[in-house]
Amino acid sequence: MITSIASNPDFETLLDYLKQKCGCDLTFYKRDSLMRRFERRMQDLKIDNYTNYLQYLQGHTEEYTSLLDTILINFSGFFRNRDCWDYLASTIIPQIINNKKPQEKIRVWSAGCAYGQEVYTLLMLLVEALGIEQYLQRVQIFATVVDSAALKLARKGSYSQDEVVGIPIELLSKYFEKNEKRYIFDSKLRSTIVFGRHNLAVDAPMSKIDLLMCRNVLIYFHFKTQAAVFVRFHFAITDKGFLFLGNAENSTNKKIFIPVSLKHRIFAKGEKLTLEDHLLIRTQTSRTKVLDPLNIQVFVWQRAFEKSPFAQLAINLKGCLILANDQANALFSLTDGDLGAKLQNLQIGQIIKSSTLLKQLWDEHRALYLQNIEWVTEIGITYLDIHIKPVFNASGKLLGANLTFVDITHYKQPA
Repeated sequence: MITSIASNPDFETLLDYLKQKCGCDLTFYKRDSLMRRFERRMQDLKIDNYTNYLQYLQGHTEEYTSLLDTILINFSGFFRNRDCWDYLASTIIPQIINNKKPQEKIRVWSAGCAYGQEVYTLLMLLVEALGIEQYLQRVQIFATVVDSAALKLARKGSYSQDEVVGIPIELLSKYFEKNEKRYIFDSKLRSTIVFGRHNLAVDAPMSKIDLLMCRNVLIYFHFKTQAAVFVRFHFAITDKGFLFLGNAENSTNKKIFIPVSLKHRIFAKGEKLTLEDHLLIRTQTSRTKVLDPLNIQVFVWQRAFEKSPFAQLAINLKGCLILANDQANALFSLTDGDLGAKLQNLQIGQIIKSSTLLKQLWDEHRALYLQNIEWVTEIGITYLDIHIKPVFNASGKLLGANLTFVDITHYKQPA
């Protein structure tokens, strides 16, 4: 039996292979749940370690599809959580229509559409609300998922008797054709959906979306990736648009998405994005060649931040940690759970007496420089020079501070 240890180097090698050779980046998923799914597949094959499984994967190209079926949980259903769909039909869809001018386009994005049941459910509700002619003239639906095999099945719109159980009889007869033992969604309406492969964690979002549906997908991402995806969703949705999540999910940022009905997991767009929100957006993907204008300056700054040879932290005006590069994570043993914490409540904040220093920084708007600061850990003593610089936007407004830690232990002469 394999022990699920997040830092297992053999497992990381396996993930790197899938990313580089197969174009499937799984590094954004929670390690514990991801490893359990890999182990489930390996047990089926009677393979007892990640190295042997990598060798098997390299020699059996068909295994890639079987693996994705195991680790990418594409579980969906028609009218799943019926009360949520009833609320969407009775309250949200009419509101979206009322917010639009006559003949104005309505744009919908089903992100993580799995096998298509939910996007077809939404399509039926839109046709019922608008009528077939208005739907065909006005509605644009995008349906995306990272799993190519699931995408292929979603495009077909073919379902078994068991899979269509949740559909009301009148809608089943209206929108589906019976073909032997399968139910096929109406081909004309099916062709109005633009299906595509998309990785929520790294790919640029759609834009000008009136309703974004992403149900029971984000729960498999770790916290930092969830936060970044919500920032992308905020950029994607119009000012009067809505976000529809799964019953097990909630927005990680209470400011940029405001609950319309928490019971039904429907949210409205909230406050504008701040610099710290932009900094959460992950841009490391070999497939994304062009950055949207929203992120171009942030990207340059972030890449310099991440690639710096020195440990660096970024904090906002409240003194909360909003970003840490790998060097800082290693030096100060920081985790994703520390993001959002007050610097003064972390060990490093106590050492540099952050409350006093930050007050000086906010008042004077000038850089501070601390020399020969001792950082004592179980391993020993590290000596640091600390540079604290204010960060301003283009109009000169103070946004927060950047802290750089230079390890001078090697140069420190013993007394």
